[in-house]
Amino acid sequence: MSAQQLSDLIRFARHNSPYYRDLYASLPPHVDRLDDLPVVDQQDFWAANALHDSRVLTGPLNEATVYKTGGTTGSPKFSVYTRDEWRTFVTAFGQGLVDTGLRPGHRVADLFYAGELYASFLFVLDSLAHAPVDNVRLPVGGGAPLESTIPTLRDLAAQVLTGTPTTLCRLAEQLVASGVRLDAVELLLFGGEALFDDQRRLLASAFPRAEVRSVGYASVDAGLLGRPVSGPDARVHRAFTPYAVVEILDDSTGEPVTEPGRPGRVVVTSLFRRLMPIIRYPAGDRAEWTGTGPGHFRILGRAEEGVRVGPVSLYTQDAQDAVAAADTAGRVVGMQLVVRRWDGRDGLVLRLATAPGDEARGAVAGERAALAAAVVTELESVRPLYPDSVRAGFVHPLSVEWARHRDLAVNPRSGKLVRVLDERPTA
Repeated sequence: MSAQQLSDLIRFARHNSPYYRDLYASLPPHVDRLDDLPVVDQQDFWAANALHDSRVLTGPLNEATVYKTGGTTGSPKFSVYTRDEWRTFVTAFGQGLVDTGLRPGHRVADLFYAGELYASFLFVLDSLAHAPVDNVRLPVGGGAPLESTIPTLRDLAAQVLTGTPTTLCRLAEQLVASGVRLDAVELLLFGGEALFDDQRRLLASAFPRAEVRSVGYASVDAGLLGRPVSGPDARVHRAFTPYAVVEILDDSTGEPVTEPGRPGRVVVTSLFRRLMPIIRYPAGDRAEWTGTGPGHFRILGRAEEGVRVGPVSLYTQDAQDAVAAADTAGRVVGMQLVVRRWDGRDGLVLRLATAPGDEARGAVAGERAALAAAVVTELESVRPLYPDSVRAGFVHPLSVEWARHRDLAVNPRSGKLVRVLDERPTA
């Protein structure tokens, strides 16, 4: 299926999808500009898109593949693709893989997760099969034990590893701890979550000859979002024209952002999906135009990735920046925010994972205590409401908990690192 014109998509959705018919009920009969359409409300969209009797779908569910996604709402929902839509999806994404450095004959290990209706493993494998350069595909999977994954990668001389940053980091940690080398690996392609500087250090220690790049920007609910852009910043992508339209909307006004460097939330319109139309759908991320090329934008992180501790709002990026500023020696290779409640008050714990061999080199408690204190000081300086709330008795003081990377909690289905753990009891 070729990409269709926006006006045709809008007309088709209004006529065949009860959800979009109701959403656009107050609009003039003929609308062909995105600016004239309302942005999809996530809660309403997924409430209408039940697996049975969906009001979003434009026809009966007779021919499609069903995938499960957390979307941007946190609980699993279902997205569907016809075979033609899926072929367009993976072909377009496969074309973007050449921008990552994929070369003819590369042996590529797919370490994404499969099963339970999860899409990423199949999506990457099919995208590789539809890439415009020949490659050898190694469908290892992210759920395979490291004890068998490492020999497989070594015996098959894998040159490219694809997976979530969490999966790649756990592999790297095991390699460093065991002293095993995978010298054939020259390219690490990550996707599904952000990659931070502390994780880059861990990957560099295990794969000193490998470049680390984004595999591309897409999701099973939103579809195609951005293909990689060559350069030092892996967060920069460009829109998958003509298959999708990416907008960045002002956080306050909802108006489209056009100038570079002004952050906003990402909204996407898929021009090739008809069974389950995606029109001005919030992708759940924040981004900014870079001004470095047509349609080039920089991903700034999840729009909702943060936590409320008592009266204080904190974002994972705040904590990442604090760790980066305090950890000048590069000892931290992973982080989670853990929220707990005891004695009638909330408290925030920064769970920090140290580099492999930290214990072996004789790191003493005093060194860790000094680093922990520096991290807390940095974070409190950017979020002064937290120490103010501690003094007022609203929350417990910030604390640090040390761990290994393998001990950080992950989503059991996707293998992605859980950035925020809320361990507060709920009624």
